[in-house]
Amino acid sequence: MRSEKIAVVDIETTGNSYRRGDRIIQFAVVLIENMSVTETYSSFVNPVQPIPPFITELTGITEQDVADAPDFKMIAPRIQEMLKGAVFVAHNVQFDLPFLNGALRNADLNEFSGPAWDTVELSRALMPEAASFKLGDLTENLLLEHDRPHQADSDALATAELLISLHNKVMNMPLLTVEQLAGQSAFLKSDLDLFFELCIEEKKKNLTDLPDELEVFRGIAIRKKQLVQKSHFKKPEIEIENFISELVPGYQKREAQLQMITDILTAFQTQSHAVIEAGTGVGKTLGLLIPAVIKVNEGKKICITTQTLQQQDQLLETAGKINALLHNSLATAVLKGRSNYIHMMKFEQSLKENDRQYDTVLAKMQLLTWLTETETGDIDELNLSGGSLLYWNRIRHSGWYLDKNQDPWAERDFYSYSLKKAEQADIVITNHAMLAVDKLKDTGTFPRYDHLMIDEAHHLEETCRNQWGIRLDYMKIKFAISRLTGSQEDGISEKLHSILNKHKISCDYFHPESWDRLNQETDASFYQLGLYFKNHVKRQKGFQKQKLLLQGDHSDWKYVKYSFERLLNELKNCLKTLLKQLEAIGKKKTKLTVHEKAAVEDAGALFQEWERLIEIIRTLFIRKHDQYVNWIEGDLRSIPGSLTIVANELDLKDKIQHAFFDDSLPAVAVSATLAVNDSFDHFIQSSGLAGKKLIINKYESPFDYRNHVRLMVPNDLPDIKSVTPEEYVEWITGHLAVIAEATSGRMLVLFTSHEMLRNTYELIKESQQMEDFVLIAQGISAGSRTKLSKNFRKFDKAVLFGTSSFWEGLDIPGEDLSCLVMVRLPFSPPDEPLVKAQWERAKSENRNPFQEVSLPKAVLRFRQGFGRLIRHENDRGIFMVFDRRLLSASYGKAFTDSIPEMKVEEKSLDECIFDIEEWL
Repeated sequence: MRSEKIAVVDIETTGNSYRRGDRIIQFAVVLIENMSVTETYSSFVNPVQPIPPFITELTGITEQDVADAPDFKMIAPRIQEMLKGAVFVAHNVQFDLPFLNGALRNADLNEFSGPAWDTVELSRALMPEAASFKLGDLTENLLLEHDRPHQADSDALATAELLISLHNKVMNMPLLTVEQLAGQSAFLKSDLDLFFELCIEEKKKNLTDLPDELEVFRGIAIRKKQLVQKSHFKKPEIEIENFISELVPGYQKREAQLQMITDILTAFQTQSHAVIEAGTGVGKTLGLLIPAVIKVNEGKKICITTQTLQQQDQLLETAGKINALLHNSLATAVLKGRSNYIHMMKFEQSLKENDRQYDTVLAKMQLLTWLTETETGDIDELNLSGGSLLYWNRIRHSGWYLDKNQDPWAERDFYSYSLKKAEQADIVITNHAMLAVDKLKDTGTFPRYDHLMIDEAHHLEETCRNQWGIRLDYMKIKFAISRLTGSQEDGISEKLHSILNKHKISCDYFHPESWDRLNQETDASFYQLGLYFKNHVKRQKGFQKQKLLLQGDHSDWKYVKYSFERLLNELKNCLKTLLKQLEAIGKKKTKLTVHEKAAVEDAGALFQEWERLIEIIRTLFIRKHDQYVNWIEGDLRSIPGSLTIVANELDLKDKIQHAFFDDSLPAVAVSATLAVNDSFDHFIQSSGLAGKKLIINKYESPFDYRNHVRLMVPNDLPDIKSVTPEEYVEWITGHLAVIAEATSGRMLVLFTSHEMLRNTYELIKESQQMEDFVLIAQGISAGSRTKLSKNFRKFDKAVLFGTSSFWEGLDIPGEDLSCLVMVRLPFSPPDEPLVKAQWERAKSENRNPFQEVSLPKAVLRFRQGFGRLIRHENDRGIFMVFDRRLLSASYGKAFTDSIPEMKVEEKSLDECIFDIEEWL
């Protein structure tokens, strides 16, 4: 890069807004020329106001640090001089630059008005696979030194090193890719077009050949794909204990793990199914993979399905270590659903569209970078923003409407490549959702296997219910309509119209009035649905998100039905026109350009989506299916936008048995939580395994829970049923604040409802009862579960709020998590539509609905929540349950008996706090 003066700046402040009176407490700048650091400067700044405790906790900067520091006006002239003629660079320049300009204005100096580069934006474009774009995470990822995060001098130097590292990365990228990035960057928020132009200038002076692992095809640089060639080295016979000891440093024999391996092998050899519970610490991953490898040695092919991406990665990583010990003779592949993969023909054409929408532009840049690095084309590798996911929906794989051979990218297609790898693999790792969809549709795309291993099997029924159920929501239909109508040349109808005109194909056209009718009927249908919802839903005070079970038609249901019948008619009319156009283009023997083929593929994917929409509306409003449970869910504050109508089958056991437990293909179901009161009946019944040839076993965790966990129930909490939700939230807020002080944070609070989580979080914020703590909340704080738990571990005084969906797969070992609070026993609400329907069926069959429906599910969730506290053998912690039913209700013993034996301590909150402080 030419001798461009670059000023990398970081500031620490008392808050987020200069206008509202927040001020700088530390300033730092690092000057760069020729991509080398030439000068650094930093200073504490006296803000002439108190530093909030949260800022001190975050930055480590105290009142003493700034007491004798200069105020900003004293150092402002020097800062202005250092910035003169420079490119301004910051990690989140939209914060640092306006804030600094406010301070310069206040010092009666000119604002900085030169070009500015944002390293957050640049990192997003050039490091699309990074899990987080926070400075600390990026520097850790790149192994850059960053000793004092959230202090301006350390952050500025780290940002400078990050910029240099990203520049080096661009210098090693194909010139073609950099030119394409430059073209897109003109529409970013910071002036990164200048950055890329300077990089292009520099690259053109030192042109190099394309690396061997890359190729350019149809104007896009991509990584070459290579099918893994299995070694012909004969796999050695495995002596199980010796093999595990080679794999695991410091291996200590685990009898439970060895017995688990034996049970799985016995099940496979005797054509039986196995149901196994393996507690935390048993070594479930190797307990699955070792018997898989032994069966591979016998010429069998294994499929392992799991629920979470984290467990999928863990299985793949461990399989890689096993493969290294077996001289690379074991082939393992990950297979996901088609929509996880990019459709390259669609992407190629999207690059030619002049779309200036920010999230789309950034997504295109991320994909251009990623294609030079990925071998899989799997979306899960990327960290796309929410807005970028709308663009991804346009270019993701949805199959081929045209003949696959008409796609010039067919030989380089990522989904086809993943299928080939899976066909060649000895072990295929997939997820419950993909396998459930494949089994339902009987597509035959999934490679043949001899044995099935179901990890995290407690999720199986819920995943099948979600995948096999039906959902129709307002936003989905509106989005489908907008894809057809578009804006100007963006709509599929306009693209098809252009193809028909160009090739002089006579056919029916779409008319704007038909789109208007379609939009009007959609709005009218969901307006009627919203009216019905509001008229019949039982409103709970303090809760806006509600669900309404549809049972027995009310007289006003007919208006909803008539509305959707009219909508159905309009959808069918549009679908007919779309089909006629596609057929007319298909019959014409004219050769289409790739751009036109991509438009036809888009239209074909939309056609299939509309067919599904029509079938869903027929199922929900026209046909009567007694086996389905139907309900409406929505937020009373945003109707019709939040409305969704859902239909799920009440009883899935026969379908699950047919899909996963075919007697000709022995299967193993494994989880850390399958049994309720030492009985597997609930899982066996719900999975259709009753009467099957089964091997059943339960392996207890080897951890010393009796001495490492204290289970406490405060006895001064109100009975949940005796107070309103608002009053209960007030009670627990006060308790949480006191417990957080005693544990110095390091606390995970588990809620059964997101509404209660949000209300508690907002009350804590409003009351400032925990202003010294960093509060991280699922669904409120930005980021995935992994990102939130990682942020939680960063701070000494942090509290993490999550719902039941958050409990799964959360792994926070050691002192990072010392206290787990369960706000209430995790029963599903009795008016939850599915639960209500299951209760009514149980009653009609003279069964006990509480004992057979609600209690087993709640106990399993309780066990899963408890399992978050102790992850390793030396962990210690407090498990506090804010629900006295654990001790007072007759069914409370079902919960305490489901976890390792320990004393349940019932005492006042003050006594609990005293014990916590002493014990921790």
